[in-house]
Amino acid sequence: MELKSKKIYAVLLVVFVIGVLSVPAAAANDPQMQLLIEKIDGLAQKVNKLEKDNAVMAKEIQQLTRQKTQSFTIQSKYEKQINDLRADIDQIETSGQGSYPSVFDKLHIGGYADIHANFGESPDGDILDFHRLVLALGYDFNDWIKFRSEFELEHAFVADDSGGEFLIEQAYVDFMLSEKFNIRAGKILTPMGIINQTHEPDTFNGVERPSFAKHIIPSTWSSDGIGIFGSINPSLDYQAYVVGGLDGSGFSSSGIRDGRIKERTSLNDVAFTGRLDYYPFAQVSGRNNESLRFGLSAYAGGLDNGNNGDDPGIDSTIEMYSADFEYSKNKWDFRGAVAHTFLDNVDSLPAGTAEEMFGWYLEGAYHFMPEEWKKGKLAESDAVAFLRFDVFDTQHKMPSGVAADSSKDRTEWTTGVNFYLTPNFVVKADYQMRDKGDDNNQFNLGLGWSF
Repeated sequence: MELKSKKIYAVLLVVFVIGVLSVPAAAANDPQMQLLIEKIDGLAQKVNKLEKDNAVMAKEIQQLTRQKTQSFTIQSKYEKQINDLRADIDQIETSGQGSYPSVFDKLHIGGYADIHANFGESPDGDILDFHRLVLALGYDFNDWIKFRSEFELEHAFVADDSGGEFLIEQAYVDFMLSEKFNIRAGKILTPMGIINQTHEPDTFNGVERPSFAKHIIPSTWSSDGIGIFGSINPSLDYQAYVVGGLDGSGFSSSGIRDGRIKERTSLNDVAFTGRLDYYPFAQVSGRNNESLRFGLSAYAGGLDNGNNGDDPGIDSTIEMYSADFEYSKNKWDFRGAVAHTFLDNVDSLPAGTAEEMFGWYLEGAYHFMPEEWKKGKLAESDAVAFLRFDVFDTQHKMPSGVAADSSKDRTEWTTGVNFYLTPNFVVKADYQMRDKGDDNNQFNLGLGWSF
């Protein structure tokens, strides 16, 4: 536009000069000629103004172009900064960098507790007991070295002759080498039966653990040692350990429970223990509401062990074999266990100790809470009614010439209800009927949780 206006101005100027030169001086006073000259001057002024306006407009266009370029540059810069920031955040989230997120990602805190109220039919049988309070701590050193532990306080108070205990229930390190082969070292839960390894109050029915799990396979039964574990395939898990053995001087007519060593375990007579768990439906499709597990476990070792290496001089050995199962289908649950214990040379053991101990239990449960009740605060709730039958005989077979105490051969029926406010917080009530006298019958209330 600027070039075009200059051409127009030049043409008009040439025309004006030619006209002036070609007009006689006398004609300069001609009114018409004067009017023409004035019009030409006006046109020249307009052309000059147009030229100035065009120059201003060109400068404004140039300025807008620069501003647009700067804006685009700034936008690109901010977009790059935002993308870099997003990349940093993604890296932190995936790598766990940053001291605080890293620590808390590796630290594991949990625990469980149960409170019991027991009302016996004898005059002096009523108690309220904060039975257990357990704190679980764990730490992952990396993705293959993991520490786990549980610290247990029993009966809320520890003092001489109080009956309370504060102890390390388990504390071990796992070296996770592969799915099929891993190493565990430390204080472990002896892998016998069901309850000894899985005994949180929200994992079993009834206020008290099955009597079988007290008199035949004592829980909680910890052992110190080292071993291996893993999954041979999706259907078969295994555990195998070498551990410090039991103290035979603590055995009695009531079983092996007091033979557990809870402090500095002797390694004079070590023991071997292990188990297999088989899940036949693990690789079978169409079993969404059905699960089944079979377990086999064993324990064998010498009994000349004492706390802090103070061995009692017991010349005897123990072998214990157990089988258990758990089956669930729709709203039904079933579980059970059986165990048989063999002791040799019982003459070196305390009086009343049997050559064989035997017991089993079977339990059925039904989830009866209607689905329409599971709303609002009860959205995760459940209610389970159960019936359990225990048989336990700690004098199943006595040495030759020694009579068995019939009171050690017992049966027990337990029936009750578990009401789960959440999957890991439960209110319990049950009634136990025992065959050795009406005074042994007992009504129990309980509260339990895990986290």
